[in-house]
Amino acid sequence: MDLLLGVALVLGVMILVHEWGHFIAARLFGVRVDVFSIGFGPRLFGWKRGATDYRVSALPLGGYVRMAGQDPSDIDSAHSTAIARTDKDKPGLHVGAEAVGVSEITFKTAEMRGVDQLLRRSTGAPDELVSKPRWQRAIISFAGPFVNLIFPIVLLTVYFVAVGIPYPAYQDKPLQVMGVPANSPAAAAGLHSGDKVVALDGEQNPTWEQAEKVLTRLTPDSKLSMEVEDAGSKRSVSLTVEQKEIDQPERLLERLLGYAPIRPVLEDVAPGYPAQRAGLKENDLITAVDGQRIEWWGEFTERIRGSKGKPLALDVERNGHPAHLVVTPQAATNERGETIYQIGAAAHEDTAYKRVTFPEGAKYAGLVTVEKIKETAGIVGKLFSGRVSLKQLQGPVGISRAAGQAARKGPLAIISLMVLISVNLGILNLLPIPILDGGHILLLGIEGILRRDMSLAFKERFVQVGLVFLLVVFAIVMYNDVVRLLPIHS
Repeated sequence: MDLLLGVALVLGVMILVHEWGHFIAARLFGVRVDVFSIGFGPRLFGWKRGATDYRVSALPLGGYVRMAGQDPSDIDSAHSTAIARTDKDKPGLHVGAEAVGVSEITFKTAEMRGVDQLLRRSTGAPDELVSKPRWQRAIISFAGPFVNLIFPIVLLTVYFVAVGIPYPAYQDKPLQVMGVPANSPAAAAGLHSGDKVVALDGEQNPTWEQAEKVLTRLTPDSKLSMEVEDAGSKRSVSLTVEQKEIDQPERLLERLLGYAPIRPVLEDVAPGYPAQRAGLKENDLITAVDGQRIEWWGEFTERIRGSKGKPLALDVERNGHPAHLVVTPQAATNERGETIYQIGAAAHEDTAYKRVTFPEGAKYAGLVTVEKIKETAGIVGKLFSGRVSLKQLQGPVGISRAAGQAARKGPLAIISLMVLISVNLGILNLLPIPILDGGHILLLGIEGILRRDMSLAFKERFVQVGLVFLLVVFAIVMYNDVVRLLPIHS
């Protein structure tokens, strides 16, 4: 039930939002919309208003819009064998399928808009899509991805104003050293577990949140000064921040001030990764690695990074009972091209909420959305440059699993995944790949420059290239999705 609810809420709603964007733009330019369907498959019920049949269909996994001039039966019979037809009301990867990804990519079910727009034969009616100027057709294609990119701002604004802006609860706690990594600037400066930081670069009695803000202002070769107290005695500590520390922002906090107070309790165990193969489960508490006691999540990740891929013996507390497991971290490459080791598990963090006004919520929602857009665009760029492997991407199985987990965890997890899916739908559908919205915009642009329509034969090849490309990517991602679920996967 959680899986079905999660998929309907996350993937289904985001696809529906995408199609709503096309629908609004089409109606704005006077294009007749024959069908606007919530879901796929057989029509359950609905109503007709004007020329549009607003319907609810059997499978609530998105929806589709059918515009005048998009019916595959309108394709000239002399050319109808050039492209395989599919039933647009059936879910699956259709000829006109569009893509969605999350650090992580899947394919969505969609109407055959890409093929239909390219290959149909117009009757010349003024309310048909093909009768509209190219710039209007381009805007209609752009509207779907555009709505996907702005919808997260609306969704997050509502959540932030109603509930608050989420942040790690430990950030409100006074800054105290929990432990420091070996060979780190903090260790070299003599910081140790139990030190309470009473001043940090002029900030008196800083919290973890204030400390993180101080660290964002650091530059290479700058000094970080602090006053610490231990057992009633105070001492001054000064650190020199080197370039290599600045180059690792994800580790800057723990290397300069020690591990964050996050307990090593697992919240998520990714399928197909070493953690799952070792038998680790959600809510497991890691108590020791190779016989050495572990108190904080940072200590655990430090041992994973330093394993060099060698097996690690874990002592785990599960539902109050001890367990002993062995995990073998696997090698991966980070965004800087460095070899790292990972097991595919994430820690649980307690969450607190900061109440904000509507303008503050909207501003922060915009910042979060822009950041997600930048991250997604960066991942797509790395995909094409080869710096990110298709093996790291999630397909429909992975997305469905994530949606089910989000439904179990609650509103924040669901909204976070919806934001991620929506942004990915927007970015990937703008890629200039035939069949996707971006490919259709590209073709319209070429025709606009040439001031003539491309030949039907060219359009057929254009669509076929995009179809083959997407089918290959889809097959690879689906294969990796399934292989991750196999217990023998290594």
